[in-house]
Formats: sequence, structure tokens, C-alpha cells
Amino acid sequence: MSSRHYHTTGDHVQPVSPDRPPLSTSRAFVVQFRDDTDIEMGRFMGRVEHVISGSATHFSSLQELLAFIGRVLAEQRSTPPQEGS
Repeated sequence: MSSRHYHTTGDHVQPVSPDRPPLSTSRAFVVQFRDDTDIEMGRFMGRVEHVISGSATHFSSLQELLAFIGRVLAEQRSTPPQEGS
């Protein structure tokens, strides 16, 4: 049985091309938005957590959200893989 991966864009779900690299769990984040988030008004509030490390922060703007993600991804790139990983 083969495993299929899909990519969602808008209302369309398409199989991911086999020549594209797989999504890595080391680059996965959970983002939770507060009830008072209003994207149309540019108000982003909530919490973001890096799945693998558990590092998390609260954010009150899109810039803060993206800054956290950028920092974590930069740290992931600069940290050599552990032996046996």
C-alpha cells in the first residue's frame, strides 16, 4: 500500500509531486488564535508552539508570530543533527 501526500490550495486538494521534498516535523508549528483575532482588521493574537522543541510564545501581531517562526527555523538550520537522528 503506497502512502499519498496532498497539498491544499484554496478549495483544491492535489497530490504532492514525488520530486518535492517531504514536509519535515522539525519545521511544524501549532498556531492558536484568540477569539479577538480579526485578520481583516490586521489584528493577530494568540499562541504559537514549535512541535518538536515545545518552544512557545504568545503573539499580538503578525510580525511577532512570523518573528518567532523565523527565529526557530534559523535555530533549526544552525543546529547540527544529533548522533543517531
